[in-house]
Amino acid sequence: MSGLPGGQYRPFADEEVEKIIQGAFRILSEAGVQVNTATGRAALGDAGAEVDGALVKIPEQVGRELLERAPSEVTLYSRDGSRDCRLADQQVHLGTGGTALYVIDPETDAHRPSTNKDVAWCARVCDALDHLDIFTINVFPNEIENRDEIDANRFFWALRNTSKHIMGGIYSIRGLREAIAMAQTVAGGPEKLRQRPFVSFITLVISPLKIDDTYGEMTCICAEEELPVVVPTEPLCGTTSPVTMAGNVLMHVTETIAGVMMVQAVKPGAPAICGSVGSIADMRTIQHLSGPIERAMVNAGVAQVTQALQLPLYSTAGTSDAKTVDAQAAYEAALSNMLVMMAGAHYIHDAAGLMDFDLTVAYEKMVMDNEVIGMVGRMMQGIEVNEDTLAVDLICEQGPGKNYMATEHTVEYMRKEFFEPVLADRRPRAEWSAEGKPDATQRARQIALDIIRNHKPNGIDDETAEDLIRQYPHIRQSQET
Repeated sequence: MSGLPGGQYRPFADEEVEKIIQGAFRILSEAGVQVNTATGRAALGDAGAEVDGALVKIPEQVGRELLERAPSEVTLYSRDGSRDCRLADQQVHLGTGGTALYVIDPETDAHRPSTNKDVAWCARVCDALDHLDIFTINVFPNEIENRDEIDANRFFWALRNTSKHIMGGIYSIRGLREAIAMAQTVAGGPEKLRQRPFVSFITLVISPLKIDDTYGEMTCICAEEELPVVVPTEPLCGTTSPVTMAGNVLMHVTETIAGVMMVQAVKPGAPAICGSVGSIADMRTIQHLSGPIERAMVNAGVAQVTQALQLPLYSTAGTSDAKTVDAQAAYEAALSNMLVMMAGAHYIHDAAGLMDFDLTVAYEKMVMDNEVIGMVGRMMQGIEVNEDTLAVDLICEQGPGKNYMATEHTVEYMRKEFFEPVLADRRPRAEWSAEGKPDATQRARQIALDIIRNHKPNGIDDETAEDLIRQYPHIRQSQET
């Protein structure tokens, strides 16, 4: 898939982008980054960085040479080939995300801890929603207490319920190795997985300017396996980064390119993806906020800078601080999705379903956000102007007083010119009233339930699933319907 055509929104002038890039190289060369992974630290040292204990300073020339090794595009493959996503240029793809600890249950409307069942259900809903390209595993299985067993459970139930590309955060080195081995089994071997990786992994650069030992080692493992790895950073304005948005964009860029440099030091050419996840803090409470428009502005700015560096980007939008799927949830998510989509961020995660300070996924919000994304995508495609769409000859032929209902031109264009909503209610009031006056949230919840109960995803087959469960007996049943 080529993705949606972004690039309409550019928050920075070209000279401002260059100032940010120069600032990032200066920070890495003068302040440096704390690299706690021995593997990554040694690789950076071998590449020419200055290593003093855990502190690594990366001279500009060394940093530029490392970034030149990084692929300018990365393809996130779907398992069946129907939704492959090329991250390059200003092409935009969207998906879920968040690793929320709670869900709003679609059957009871209760706010409850998420489980393996929700991993399966969310994957299935994502699989069925037309405008979501990637399933980033968006909930945490709270019933799995052993940290080493989390990743196998999350990736298994995702693979079982969608054929779209699966991306996931990881919780332990053992878990990462099991998730990779699981995907290799499904692919038919390590080399086949490298050729068409249908899974990818998210590690973390910790703000400010710190690469953790465990996350760092997991990043290095992904690099060595030549599998796509996102190295996102989450600086908050006023707490772990300067309070200004420009300073926050600079911190984002500095930290994530440090992660990309480490990947390239370990394995030149390995598919590394920049990541921007940060936001602002409520300075009254120091609470992380997920819905502010400034979060979208920052992520749009990071998109512009990483495009100048010719690096693929995993970004964030679509989130809200609302506690229920109400008007706040709709307008915060819609505005941020629109802004970051128009900036041309390559992959926007968290784009559907996430709310409540990134702690909760609502199934009905997944459906609602999917429709918003479709509408914004239609807007980004623009209005096609050519001889046929202008229809001058047709207008002259029809002349005054004649309508266009029965013309061949109308028949040809009526199904492809306009966005066709699934959720929006366009019926007469009388029909809507006769059905009990359902609002958008109620309709979205029913759509989600219909998908959960009736959609048949092209997931891994029963035989493969049983084989994986035998190999990894700590995979728990999801009690999926």
